[in-house]
Amino acid sequence: MENPLLELQEYENLLEALKKAKGPLQAAGTLESQKVHLMHELGEDGGFPWKLVVTYDEQRAKEIYDDFRSFTKQVWLYPAKDLLFYAADIHGNLMTRQRICVLRHLMEDEGGVVVTTVDGLMDHLMPLAFLKQNAVTVECGQVIDLNEWKERLTELGYERMGQVDGMGQFSIRGGIIDIFPLTEEVPVRIELWDDEVDSIRTFDLESQRSVEQLEQVVIYPATETVLTKDQLEEGVRRLEEETAAYVKALEGQKRREEAIRIRGIIREVTEGIREGWKRGGLDGYIRYFCPETVSFSDYFPKGDCVVYLDEPGRLRERGETIELEFRESMVHRLEKGYLLPGQTELLYPVGRVLAGIQGPYCVMLTGLDQKLSGMKVNEKFNFDVRNVNSYQNSFEILIKDLTRWKKEGYRVVLLSASRTRASRLANDLREYDLRAYCPDGEDEGKDGGSTGRKVQAGEIMVTYGNLHRGFEYPLIKFVFITEGDMFGVEKKKKRRKKQSYQGRAIHSFSELSVGDYVVHEEHGLGIYRGIEKVERDRVVKDYIKIEYGDGGNLYLPATRLESIQKYAGSEAKKPKLNRLGGTEWTKTRAKVKGAVQEIARDLVKLYAARQEQKGFRYGKDTVWQKEFEELFPYDETEDQLDAIEAVKEDMESPKIMDRLICGDVGYGKTEVALRAAFKAVQDSKQVVYLVPTTILAQQHYNTFVQRMKDFPVRIEMMSRFCTPAQQKKTLEGLRKGLVDIVIGTHRVLSKDLQFKDLGLLIIDEEQRFGVTHKEKIKQMKENVDVMTLTATPIPRTLHMSLAGIRDMSVLEEPPVDRTPIQTYVMEYNEEMVREAINRELARGGQVYYVYNRVTDIDEVAGKIQAMVPEAVVTFAHGQMREHELERIMTDFINGEIDVLVSTTIIETGLDIANANTMIIHDADRMGLSQLYQLRGRVGRSNRTSYAFLMYKRDKLLKEEAEKRLQAIREFTELGSGIKIAMRDLEIRGAGNVLGAEQHGHMEAVGYGLYCKMLNQAVLALKGEQTEEDLYETAVECDIDAYIPPAYIKNEYQKLDIYKRISTIETEEEYMDMQDELLDRFGDIPKSVENLLKIAMVRALAHRAYVTEVFVNRQEIRLTMYQKAKLRIDGIPAFVQSYKGDLKLVPGETPVFHYIDRRNKNTDSMVTLEKAKTMLKELTVLRQQGTGA
Repeated sequence: MENPLLELQEYENLLEALKKAKGPLQAAGTLESQKVHLMHELGEDGGFPWKLVVTYDEQRAKEIYDDFRSFTKQVWLYPAKDLLFYAADIHGNLMTRQRICVLRHLMEDEGGVVVTTVDGLMDHLMPLAFLKQNAVTVECGQVIDLNEWKERLTELGYERMGQVDGMGQFSIRGGIIDIFPLTEEVPVRIELWDDEVDSIRTFDLESQRSVEQLEQVVIYPATETVLTKDQLEEGVRRLEEETAAYVKALEGQKRREEAIRIRGIIREVTEGIREGWKRGGLDGYIRYFCPETVSFSDYFPKGDCVVYLDEPGRLRERGETIELEFRESMVHRLEKGYLLPGQTELLYPVGRVLAGIQGPYCVMLTGLDQKLSGMKVNEKFNFDVRNVNSYQNSFEILIKDLTRWKKEGYRVVLLSASRTRASRLANDLREYDLRAYCPDGEDEGKDGGSTGRKVQAGEIMVTYGNLHRGFEYPLIKFVFITEGDMFGVEKKKKRRKKQSYQGRAIHSFSELSVGDYVVHEEHGLGIYRGIEKVERDRVVKDYIKIEYGDGGNLYLPATRLESIQKYAGSEAKKPKLNRLGGTEWTKTRAKVKGAVQEIARDLVKLYAARQEQKGFRYGKDTVWQKEFEELFPYDETEDQLDAIEAVKEDMESPKIMDRLICGDVGYGKTEVALRAAFKAVQDSKQVVYLVPTTILAQQHYNTFVQRMKDFPVRIEMMSRFCTPAQQKKTLEGLRKGLVDIVIGTHRVLSKDLQFKDLGLLIIDEEQRFGVTHKEKIKQMKENVDVMTLTATPIPRTLHMSLAGIRDMSVLEEPPVDRTPIQTYVMEYNEEMVREAINRELARGGQVYYVYNRVTDIDEVAGKIQAMVPEAVVTFAHGQMREHELERIMTDFINGEIDVLVSTTIIETGLDIANANTMIIHDADRMGLSQLYQLRGRVGRSNRTSYAFLMYKRDKLLKEEAEKRLQAIREFTELGSGIKIAMRDLEIRGAGNVLGAEQHGHMEAVGYGLYCKMLNQAVLALKGEQTEEDLYETAVECDIDAYIPPAYIKNEYQKLDIYKRISTIETEEEYMDMQDELLDRFGDIPKSVENLLKIAMVRALAHRAYVTEVFVNRQEIRLTMYQKAKLRIDGIPAFVQSYKGDLKLVPGETPVFHYIDRRNKNTDSMVTLEKAKTMLKELTVLRQQGTGA
């Protein structure tokens, strides 16, 4: 694409002035996306490698960044740090990551564009050169001293973990260093050979396996304040001096409380630094440690960088607001003794910042030709630019305009967001005899378009690109039109890579720590006491020790972990331990087994009945259906698309639909329901949408009306909010078939409702309906398609057992345009609360304040009212009368309440896009999943949302507090909840699906075992269960087989590997496990090699119906399963082939006994190999038709 601007005289003049360094210059009359065009071309033509764009708020910065991406790949967004809350103990890593990535480009690249907001220039930073010294480069062949490295990485702000599972962490296992640098997409594994780097490879977090080799890697700091030892000492000294002086002054003013508070705060910081555990969170004290700080604008090379100020007037205003907000908050905090006077200088005053960037190479872009008060402008240039009309899907008007422009000899560039659409568009336009061409993407120039030929007058070039808004230069007859102008705002397209969470049995023992309750299938409930090495007959093996009720201990070989599960019950109450060898466990198990078989029978019966009945067959999608789906303003996630497809398939088939859709709040279940409902209405069927509460009814009603407003669909609501007259009208409409969709609470289940032709029933939040309602629903749905939505994620393991019985779709991928929630963990402090509330109200939002004790919730609300007198504060809790509660909630939804102080009732399903700040009081008292659910209540829009988890600073042990916060920290990314929620919700979710009485049984044997039993019962009834599932196989062999502590130090990981080795079933899995061990932990020791071999033998034996394999140096004993399905006629030949060394000892359980009389073996390896061969031969004798 050539640069049309060169034909504009004003542009030439501006360019000249800029090259001669005559700035600051003003370019007036510039508009939205055109500013970006101008900025890009100016920078290129002026030969400036770096361009710094400063704008007034986050939203605008994002827009500019997106537009720039159409012109160049080298553009980065630099987010501003949240100065008010820098004091939190913990922030998400995301912000730091984005910022450090930009700093990295500044150090490494030759040039590029950086977009930031004015507050991004206002904080103090370490000089760039300093950060540059701190980046560590690692390449193959380099020598590394591990101890020095541990120190080094901690200094750089990385955190040492047992296993790397997130950004900014590292772990060291023997000669393997795993590290996840903030600037990389994937973590890196550095393997040492002695002390020399042997290989560097990236690896995958989920599986912890290596992916590809790298030659070298540069590790950038994980924090913006990287301090050397000297700086730390110097800073601590300054801090202590100032504190002493300040405390003295405070005491002089008789302000004891403040004096004590500030002394405590600073002592904690200084002690933390001295003991070496406090490295993060020093941003607030940066001036003490590094007096020579700079502003972000100083990072750019003078003379090689052009600075663009977008709307300087607004910029300045915004800067002043921030400064004021900051000042006020500082004054308050100083008064209360939360800060030292020296800490108030954390911000560069906006005047100074702007003065710093209004240099000779500064261009100010304004939309209007205005005088800029208090800013120096040397020359002013006016551009004549217009925004293009928005055609909002009206192709005719677009054609009219294009034809007019063709007549007048305009050059038109149409930008399309996808290459295929671009060529399609060009073809469409040619049909209206417009000269349109598409310079296909063979040679992409720097502009993403083709550089091959220029647009001629009267032509239209259709090319790939994406701007927010089109614009025209009337003087040179040049127009840019974007897809957004033609077809309304483009949906954001962004695909996530899918992560699949497979259901794993205690996949990971990762959670199993000493002292946890475990369930053993034979012996019942005990306490896990760790791994012990036990030596028997000169053979060392690892055993797992489980303690039982009467002080009995059970030692389990670590290779036989498949029979134990971590006990998961929903209450926190301690379960009762079983006695070893007692009978109570056997009774419990039998009872549960009976119950499970019962439930399995029902499920299977239900399934069969459903398969036989014929339901209504819906037609294929209509044109309308497609239009309706196009109107969905977001991008569907993969999971959503899968669910929608499955639902449609169900509807188009003759079988009756009964599908369960599980997904976290806000993961788009409603959209799936909307599409199904619309489909049903297309075939003139009626739809009932059943919700648990009036408020939800109202919300869904609004959503439905909103989405279907362009289509002839009549939607009504039935709930207590409707007058009798309205209800009567609705009833009449339903009977006559005039109403297509009715949304309501259980009112829609009552007798007086009659439908003309009911086709689809949608039940929302199923877990909240009682049994009686469910019965009524059952009668209603004799042969109606049913779709159930629930937010309690149903755990995978249970999912498997129910799989064949109810169709399920699980949505676990968060929607695209969600901004992650900025989560702060901090000690409770009124100043922070006040600021957080003020900040949210200032941007027109609403705040949740969660306080979980009903007794004095009114006092808390009063306290908050006193802090922010101008806000409307109300409290709500579950013990209120339902009407009252509903009234309050409705007011909150309609924005009449600013701050809602409530107990955790808000955790259930309300969707309020305007509430984007949540403050949780005493967060440490809540369960992780509860916090996660609560946190999901904010961040429903594309604004950044904040969650503040406040805790009271008790005389807590440091570690304990650290650990708790640690756990909470993992929350910062959206969607990671599924990992936390899994364990906690496994229990809650299962209870809901199975009903109360089953829930009791589940508690009795623990969740894992329950699922296993249910699964077996269902398979048996369906006739899919094989004999192999009915017996276990054990291998006894006198060789050392264990994982030495030097090989895998971490107990979690060790258990995990044991468990996974014990489930090996094929040669392939055996090889795979070998690769993984090599990759993650280095060379495999002999004892681990043996462990793998034994696992392999066990798998073979299991296939050959052997229940026990005994191997020592001279003999092998194979004990057979009683009902082994082997071909009897093949056995004599098998025995004879061993020339008398092998005998079959008949009996109730037959045994093959082999003695090696010819050789004196030094160890059992030879016989083990022999056993392997025998087992392979036995497997050949399996009767055909019994599986493999």
